[in-house]
Amino acid sequence: MNPQTNLAYDYPLLSAFWTILVFFLWVLWFVLLFRIIMDIFRDDDLSGWAKAGWLIFCILLPFLGVFVYVIARGKGMGRREAAQARAQQEEFKAYVRDAASAPTKPSSVDELSRLADIRDRGAITDEEYRRAKELVLSGHGPADRPGSATRT
Repeated sequence: MNPQTNLAYDYPLLSAFWTILVFFLWVLWFVLLFRIIMDIFRDDDLSGWAKAGWLIFCILLPFLGVFVYVIARGKGMGRREAAQARAQQEEFKAYVRDAASAPTKPSSVDELSRLADIRDRGAITDEEYRRAKELVLSGHGPADRPGSATRT
């Protein structure tokens, strides 16, 4: 083998460690840069010109722009992110409440028990009860009619 060939066992362990560390820090910096760009657009207190200025500063001088932004606006960045998380949580809770309180289609068992109650009170005859029961059991009963979920 010539001296120019590098094999896997020729790469020292410490060099592998430093390569992984540098790669991790590079990825971490990109994540921070994208979070800062998202925060610039999320902040309603900044004017359009201020947003453009911060964005240009972070793009033209990326390392300096990111570090200056974190130093100057880091606390507000955390507060805005927490406020957005709270707002999303409230929207989710409201969605769950709305979905849970949505009227559900009554089952055939519910319909039959309601029919039996009406018959026991004497509001319908045995013949009417039998016909309504057949409709419910066949799947064409009051539960399938539009608006029947709101009737009592």
